[in-house]
Amino acid sequence: MLKAIIFDCDGVIVDSEAHHLKAFQIVLEEEGIALSQSDYFKTYLALDDKGLFEKILKENHRPVDNKILKRLILRKMPLYKKLSEETLFIYPGVVEFVKKAARKYRLAIASGAFRGEIKAALDKGGIRSDFPIIVSAQDVRKGKPDPEAYLTALQKLNTIPSAKEKIHPSECVVIEDSVHGVDAARSAGMKCLAVTNSYPYDQLEKIADHVIDSLADIEPSDLESLINQ
Repeated sequence: MLKAIIFDCDGVIVDSEAHHLKAFQIVLEEEGIALSQSDYFKTYLALDDKGLFEKILKENHRPVDNKILKRLILRKMPLYKKLSEETLFIYPGVVEFVKKAARKYRLAIASGAFRGEIKAALDKGGIRSDFPIIVSAQDVRKGKPDPEAYLTALQKLNTIPSAKEKIHPSECVVIEDSVHGVDAARSAGMKCLAVTNSYPYDQLEKIADHVIDSLADIEPSDLESLINQ
């Protein structure tokens, strides 16, 4: 039985990947490092800020320590904030899907974005109150494709005072847009619905339990069938 739905944020709820990419490019250009759109979507998209900066610095044979990573992250945050305040779009069908799902299932966010960025996205769609649990980059030690974010979200869902029955990973469906995100969900022992907002259908269908083009094309109750696969 489906009991919980856990959402990624960027690329699932809000169309923000272009803003993250632009902010990363500005910061990295200042460091003399180029980040192309194709490389971002192929290699880095699902990584949190710390994970991306750490990986790309190492790949470019640059020194990496917590002081350097903190400096880059703090430089990127206001850039992303400015870009997202100018234009930030909720994907079609998301608000309606979330509102319907919240009536029957427990909902959570598990994202590599920072908490403030997630809250701003949810506020944009008027759906922040539908998510009692938000797991952000600040809440985990390992980003996706590690399953920590999804397992942490489930742990927190099970500690909600109103929770009467413990939810198991096999009773959860994750909604993701990235390859690393799908891998994280599956490693957590959860089923995964992928949306083609960031990656093509043929790439996602190899690893996800089901793939759709838009949340406008599906009802929350349709996810029940994934649990029984």
